[in-house]
Amino acid sequence: MAIFLALLIGALGGWAIGQRRALLLSRAHAIERNRLLGWFDAAPVGWLLLDPLNGVQLINARADQLLGSSGAAQPVGQPLARICSAPELEGLIEDTRLRNRPQRLAWPRGDQELELLTLPGRDHWVSVVIQSRRSLEAQLDQQERWVSDVAHELRTPLTALLLVGDSLAAQVNSRNAVLVERLQRELLRLQELVNDLLELSRLENALPTPPAPRPPVALRPLLEQVWNGLRPLADPRGVALLLDDGLACDADELVVRGDVSRLHRLLYNLLDNALRYSPDGAPVAVACRRRGRWCSLTVRDRGPGLSGEDQERMFERFYRGDPSRARSRRGGSGLGLAIVRQIALTHGGRVQASNHPDGGALLELQLPLAG
Repeated sequence: MAIFLALLIGALGGWAIGQRRALLLSRAHAIERNRLLGWFDAAPVGWLLLDPLNGVQLINARADQLLGSSGAAQPVGQPLARICSAPELEGLIEDTRLRNRPQRLAWPRGDQELELLTLPGRDHWVSVVIQSRRSLEAQLDQQERWVSDVAHELRTPLTALLLVGDSLAAQVNSRNAVLVERLQRELLRLQELVNDLLELSRLENALPTPPAPRPPVALRPLLEQVWNGLRPLADPRGVALLLDDGLACDADELVVRGDVSRLHRLLYNLLDNALRYSPDGAPVAVACRRRGRWCSLTVRDRGPGLSGEDQERMFERFYRGDPSRARSRRGGSGLGLAIVRQIALTHGGRVQASNHPDGGALLELQLPLAG
């Protein structure tokens, strides 16, 4: 009997300790939730959290102010249309759910210019970030001026050093030839890095503007033009461009709208990346298909493929994968694919990476077709 009582007391003690721990955890979670809600409400930008039926589940004071919904009693739990009837906002939210990626929109509302950023979540939930476009423009202008100033200050000494390198190359001898060649190569790499940083800054800091007519761009002629620019690098290694037959069949239909120079840069970076990782004598395969209202363009190399980390991070700035994958000695700035992603986003598209079933990396670009 004593043993039974001891076991019972022990079990009750364990249960009590477990209940106390559960209570403490519950209180801790409540404290953390309240703290997060406090930060959420004190944020200098507007935050709005919508459920799959566009019901308002969270709205902070700044969003309430910017949307002009202060007159609505208890906006939490109300349909979005009841506290802010705006077809542009509702269309942006639905587009975010449909594409399952962030969307941005310049939104004039009353006497103010707002900037909207919608973020997709699980199970069709959407978060909306709202801020004043005027203050954002001032911040971005300041940042772009800073980057431009730094780029200008770097370009001047780099240009002078390149001239010095050329002068040294003209007087090179067998003892310092390797050093001079390395100096020129590193200076060119730094020059490319400065140019890429400036381009990426301009792309990332560009605010969305109301849709404006863009010229149509046929992809096949642009692809051939880009590859011709890469031939001096590809031909010595025996790497050819293999265009899928479907591209020729659909050439008249595969027309997008956009900035020709930036689309040229996008395709150049994609093909140049494939060229770096393709073995000598192996082709770079490009296929292009119409997918409803979208153009899907894939670029495949015949290299060793991508690791899981590569697939997740290869479009981040300065990310470098395993150097043993590269089949070319040319170094890059580490910004080429980040620029690809940003140009795709500014054209309403996206880019993603995977491994081809038959080997090699496969990069897929999706752009909306010209309507």
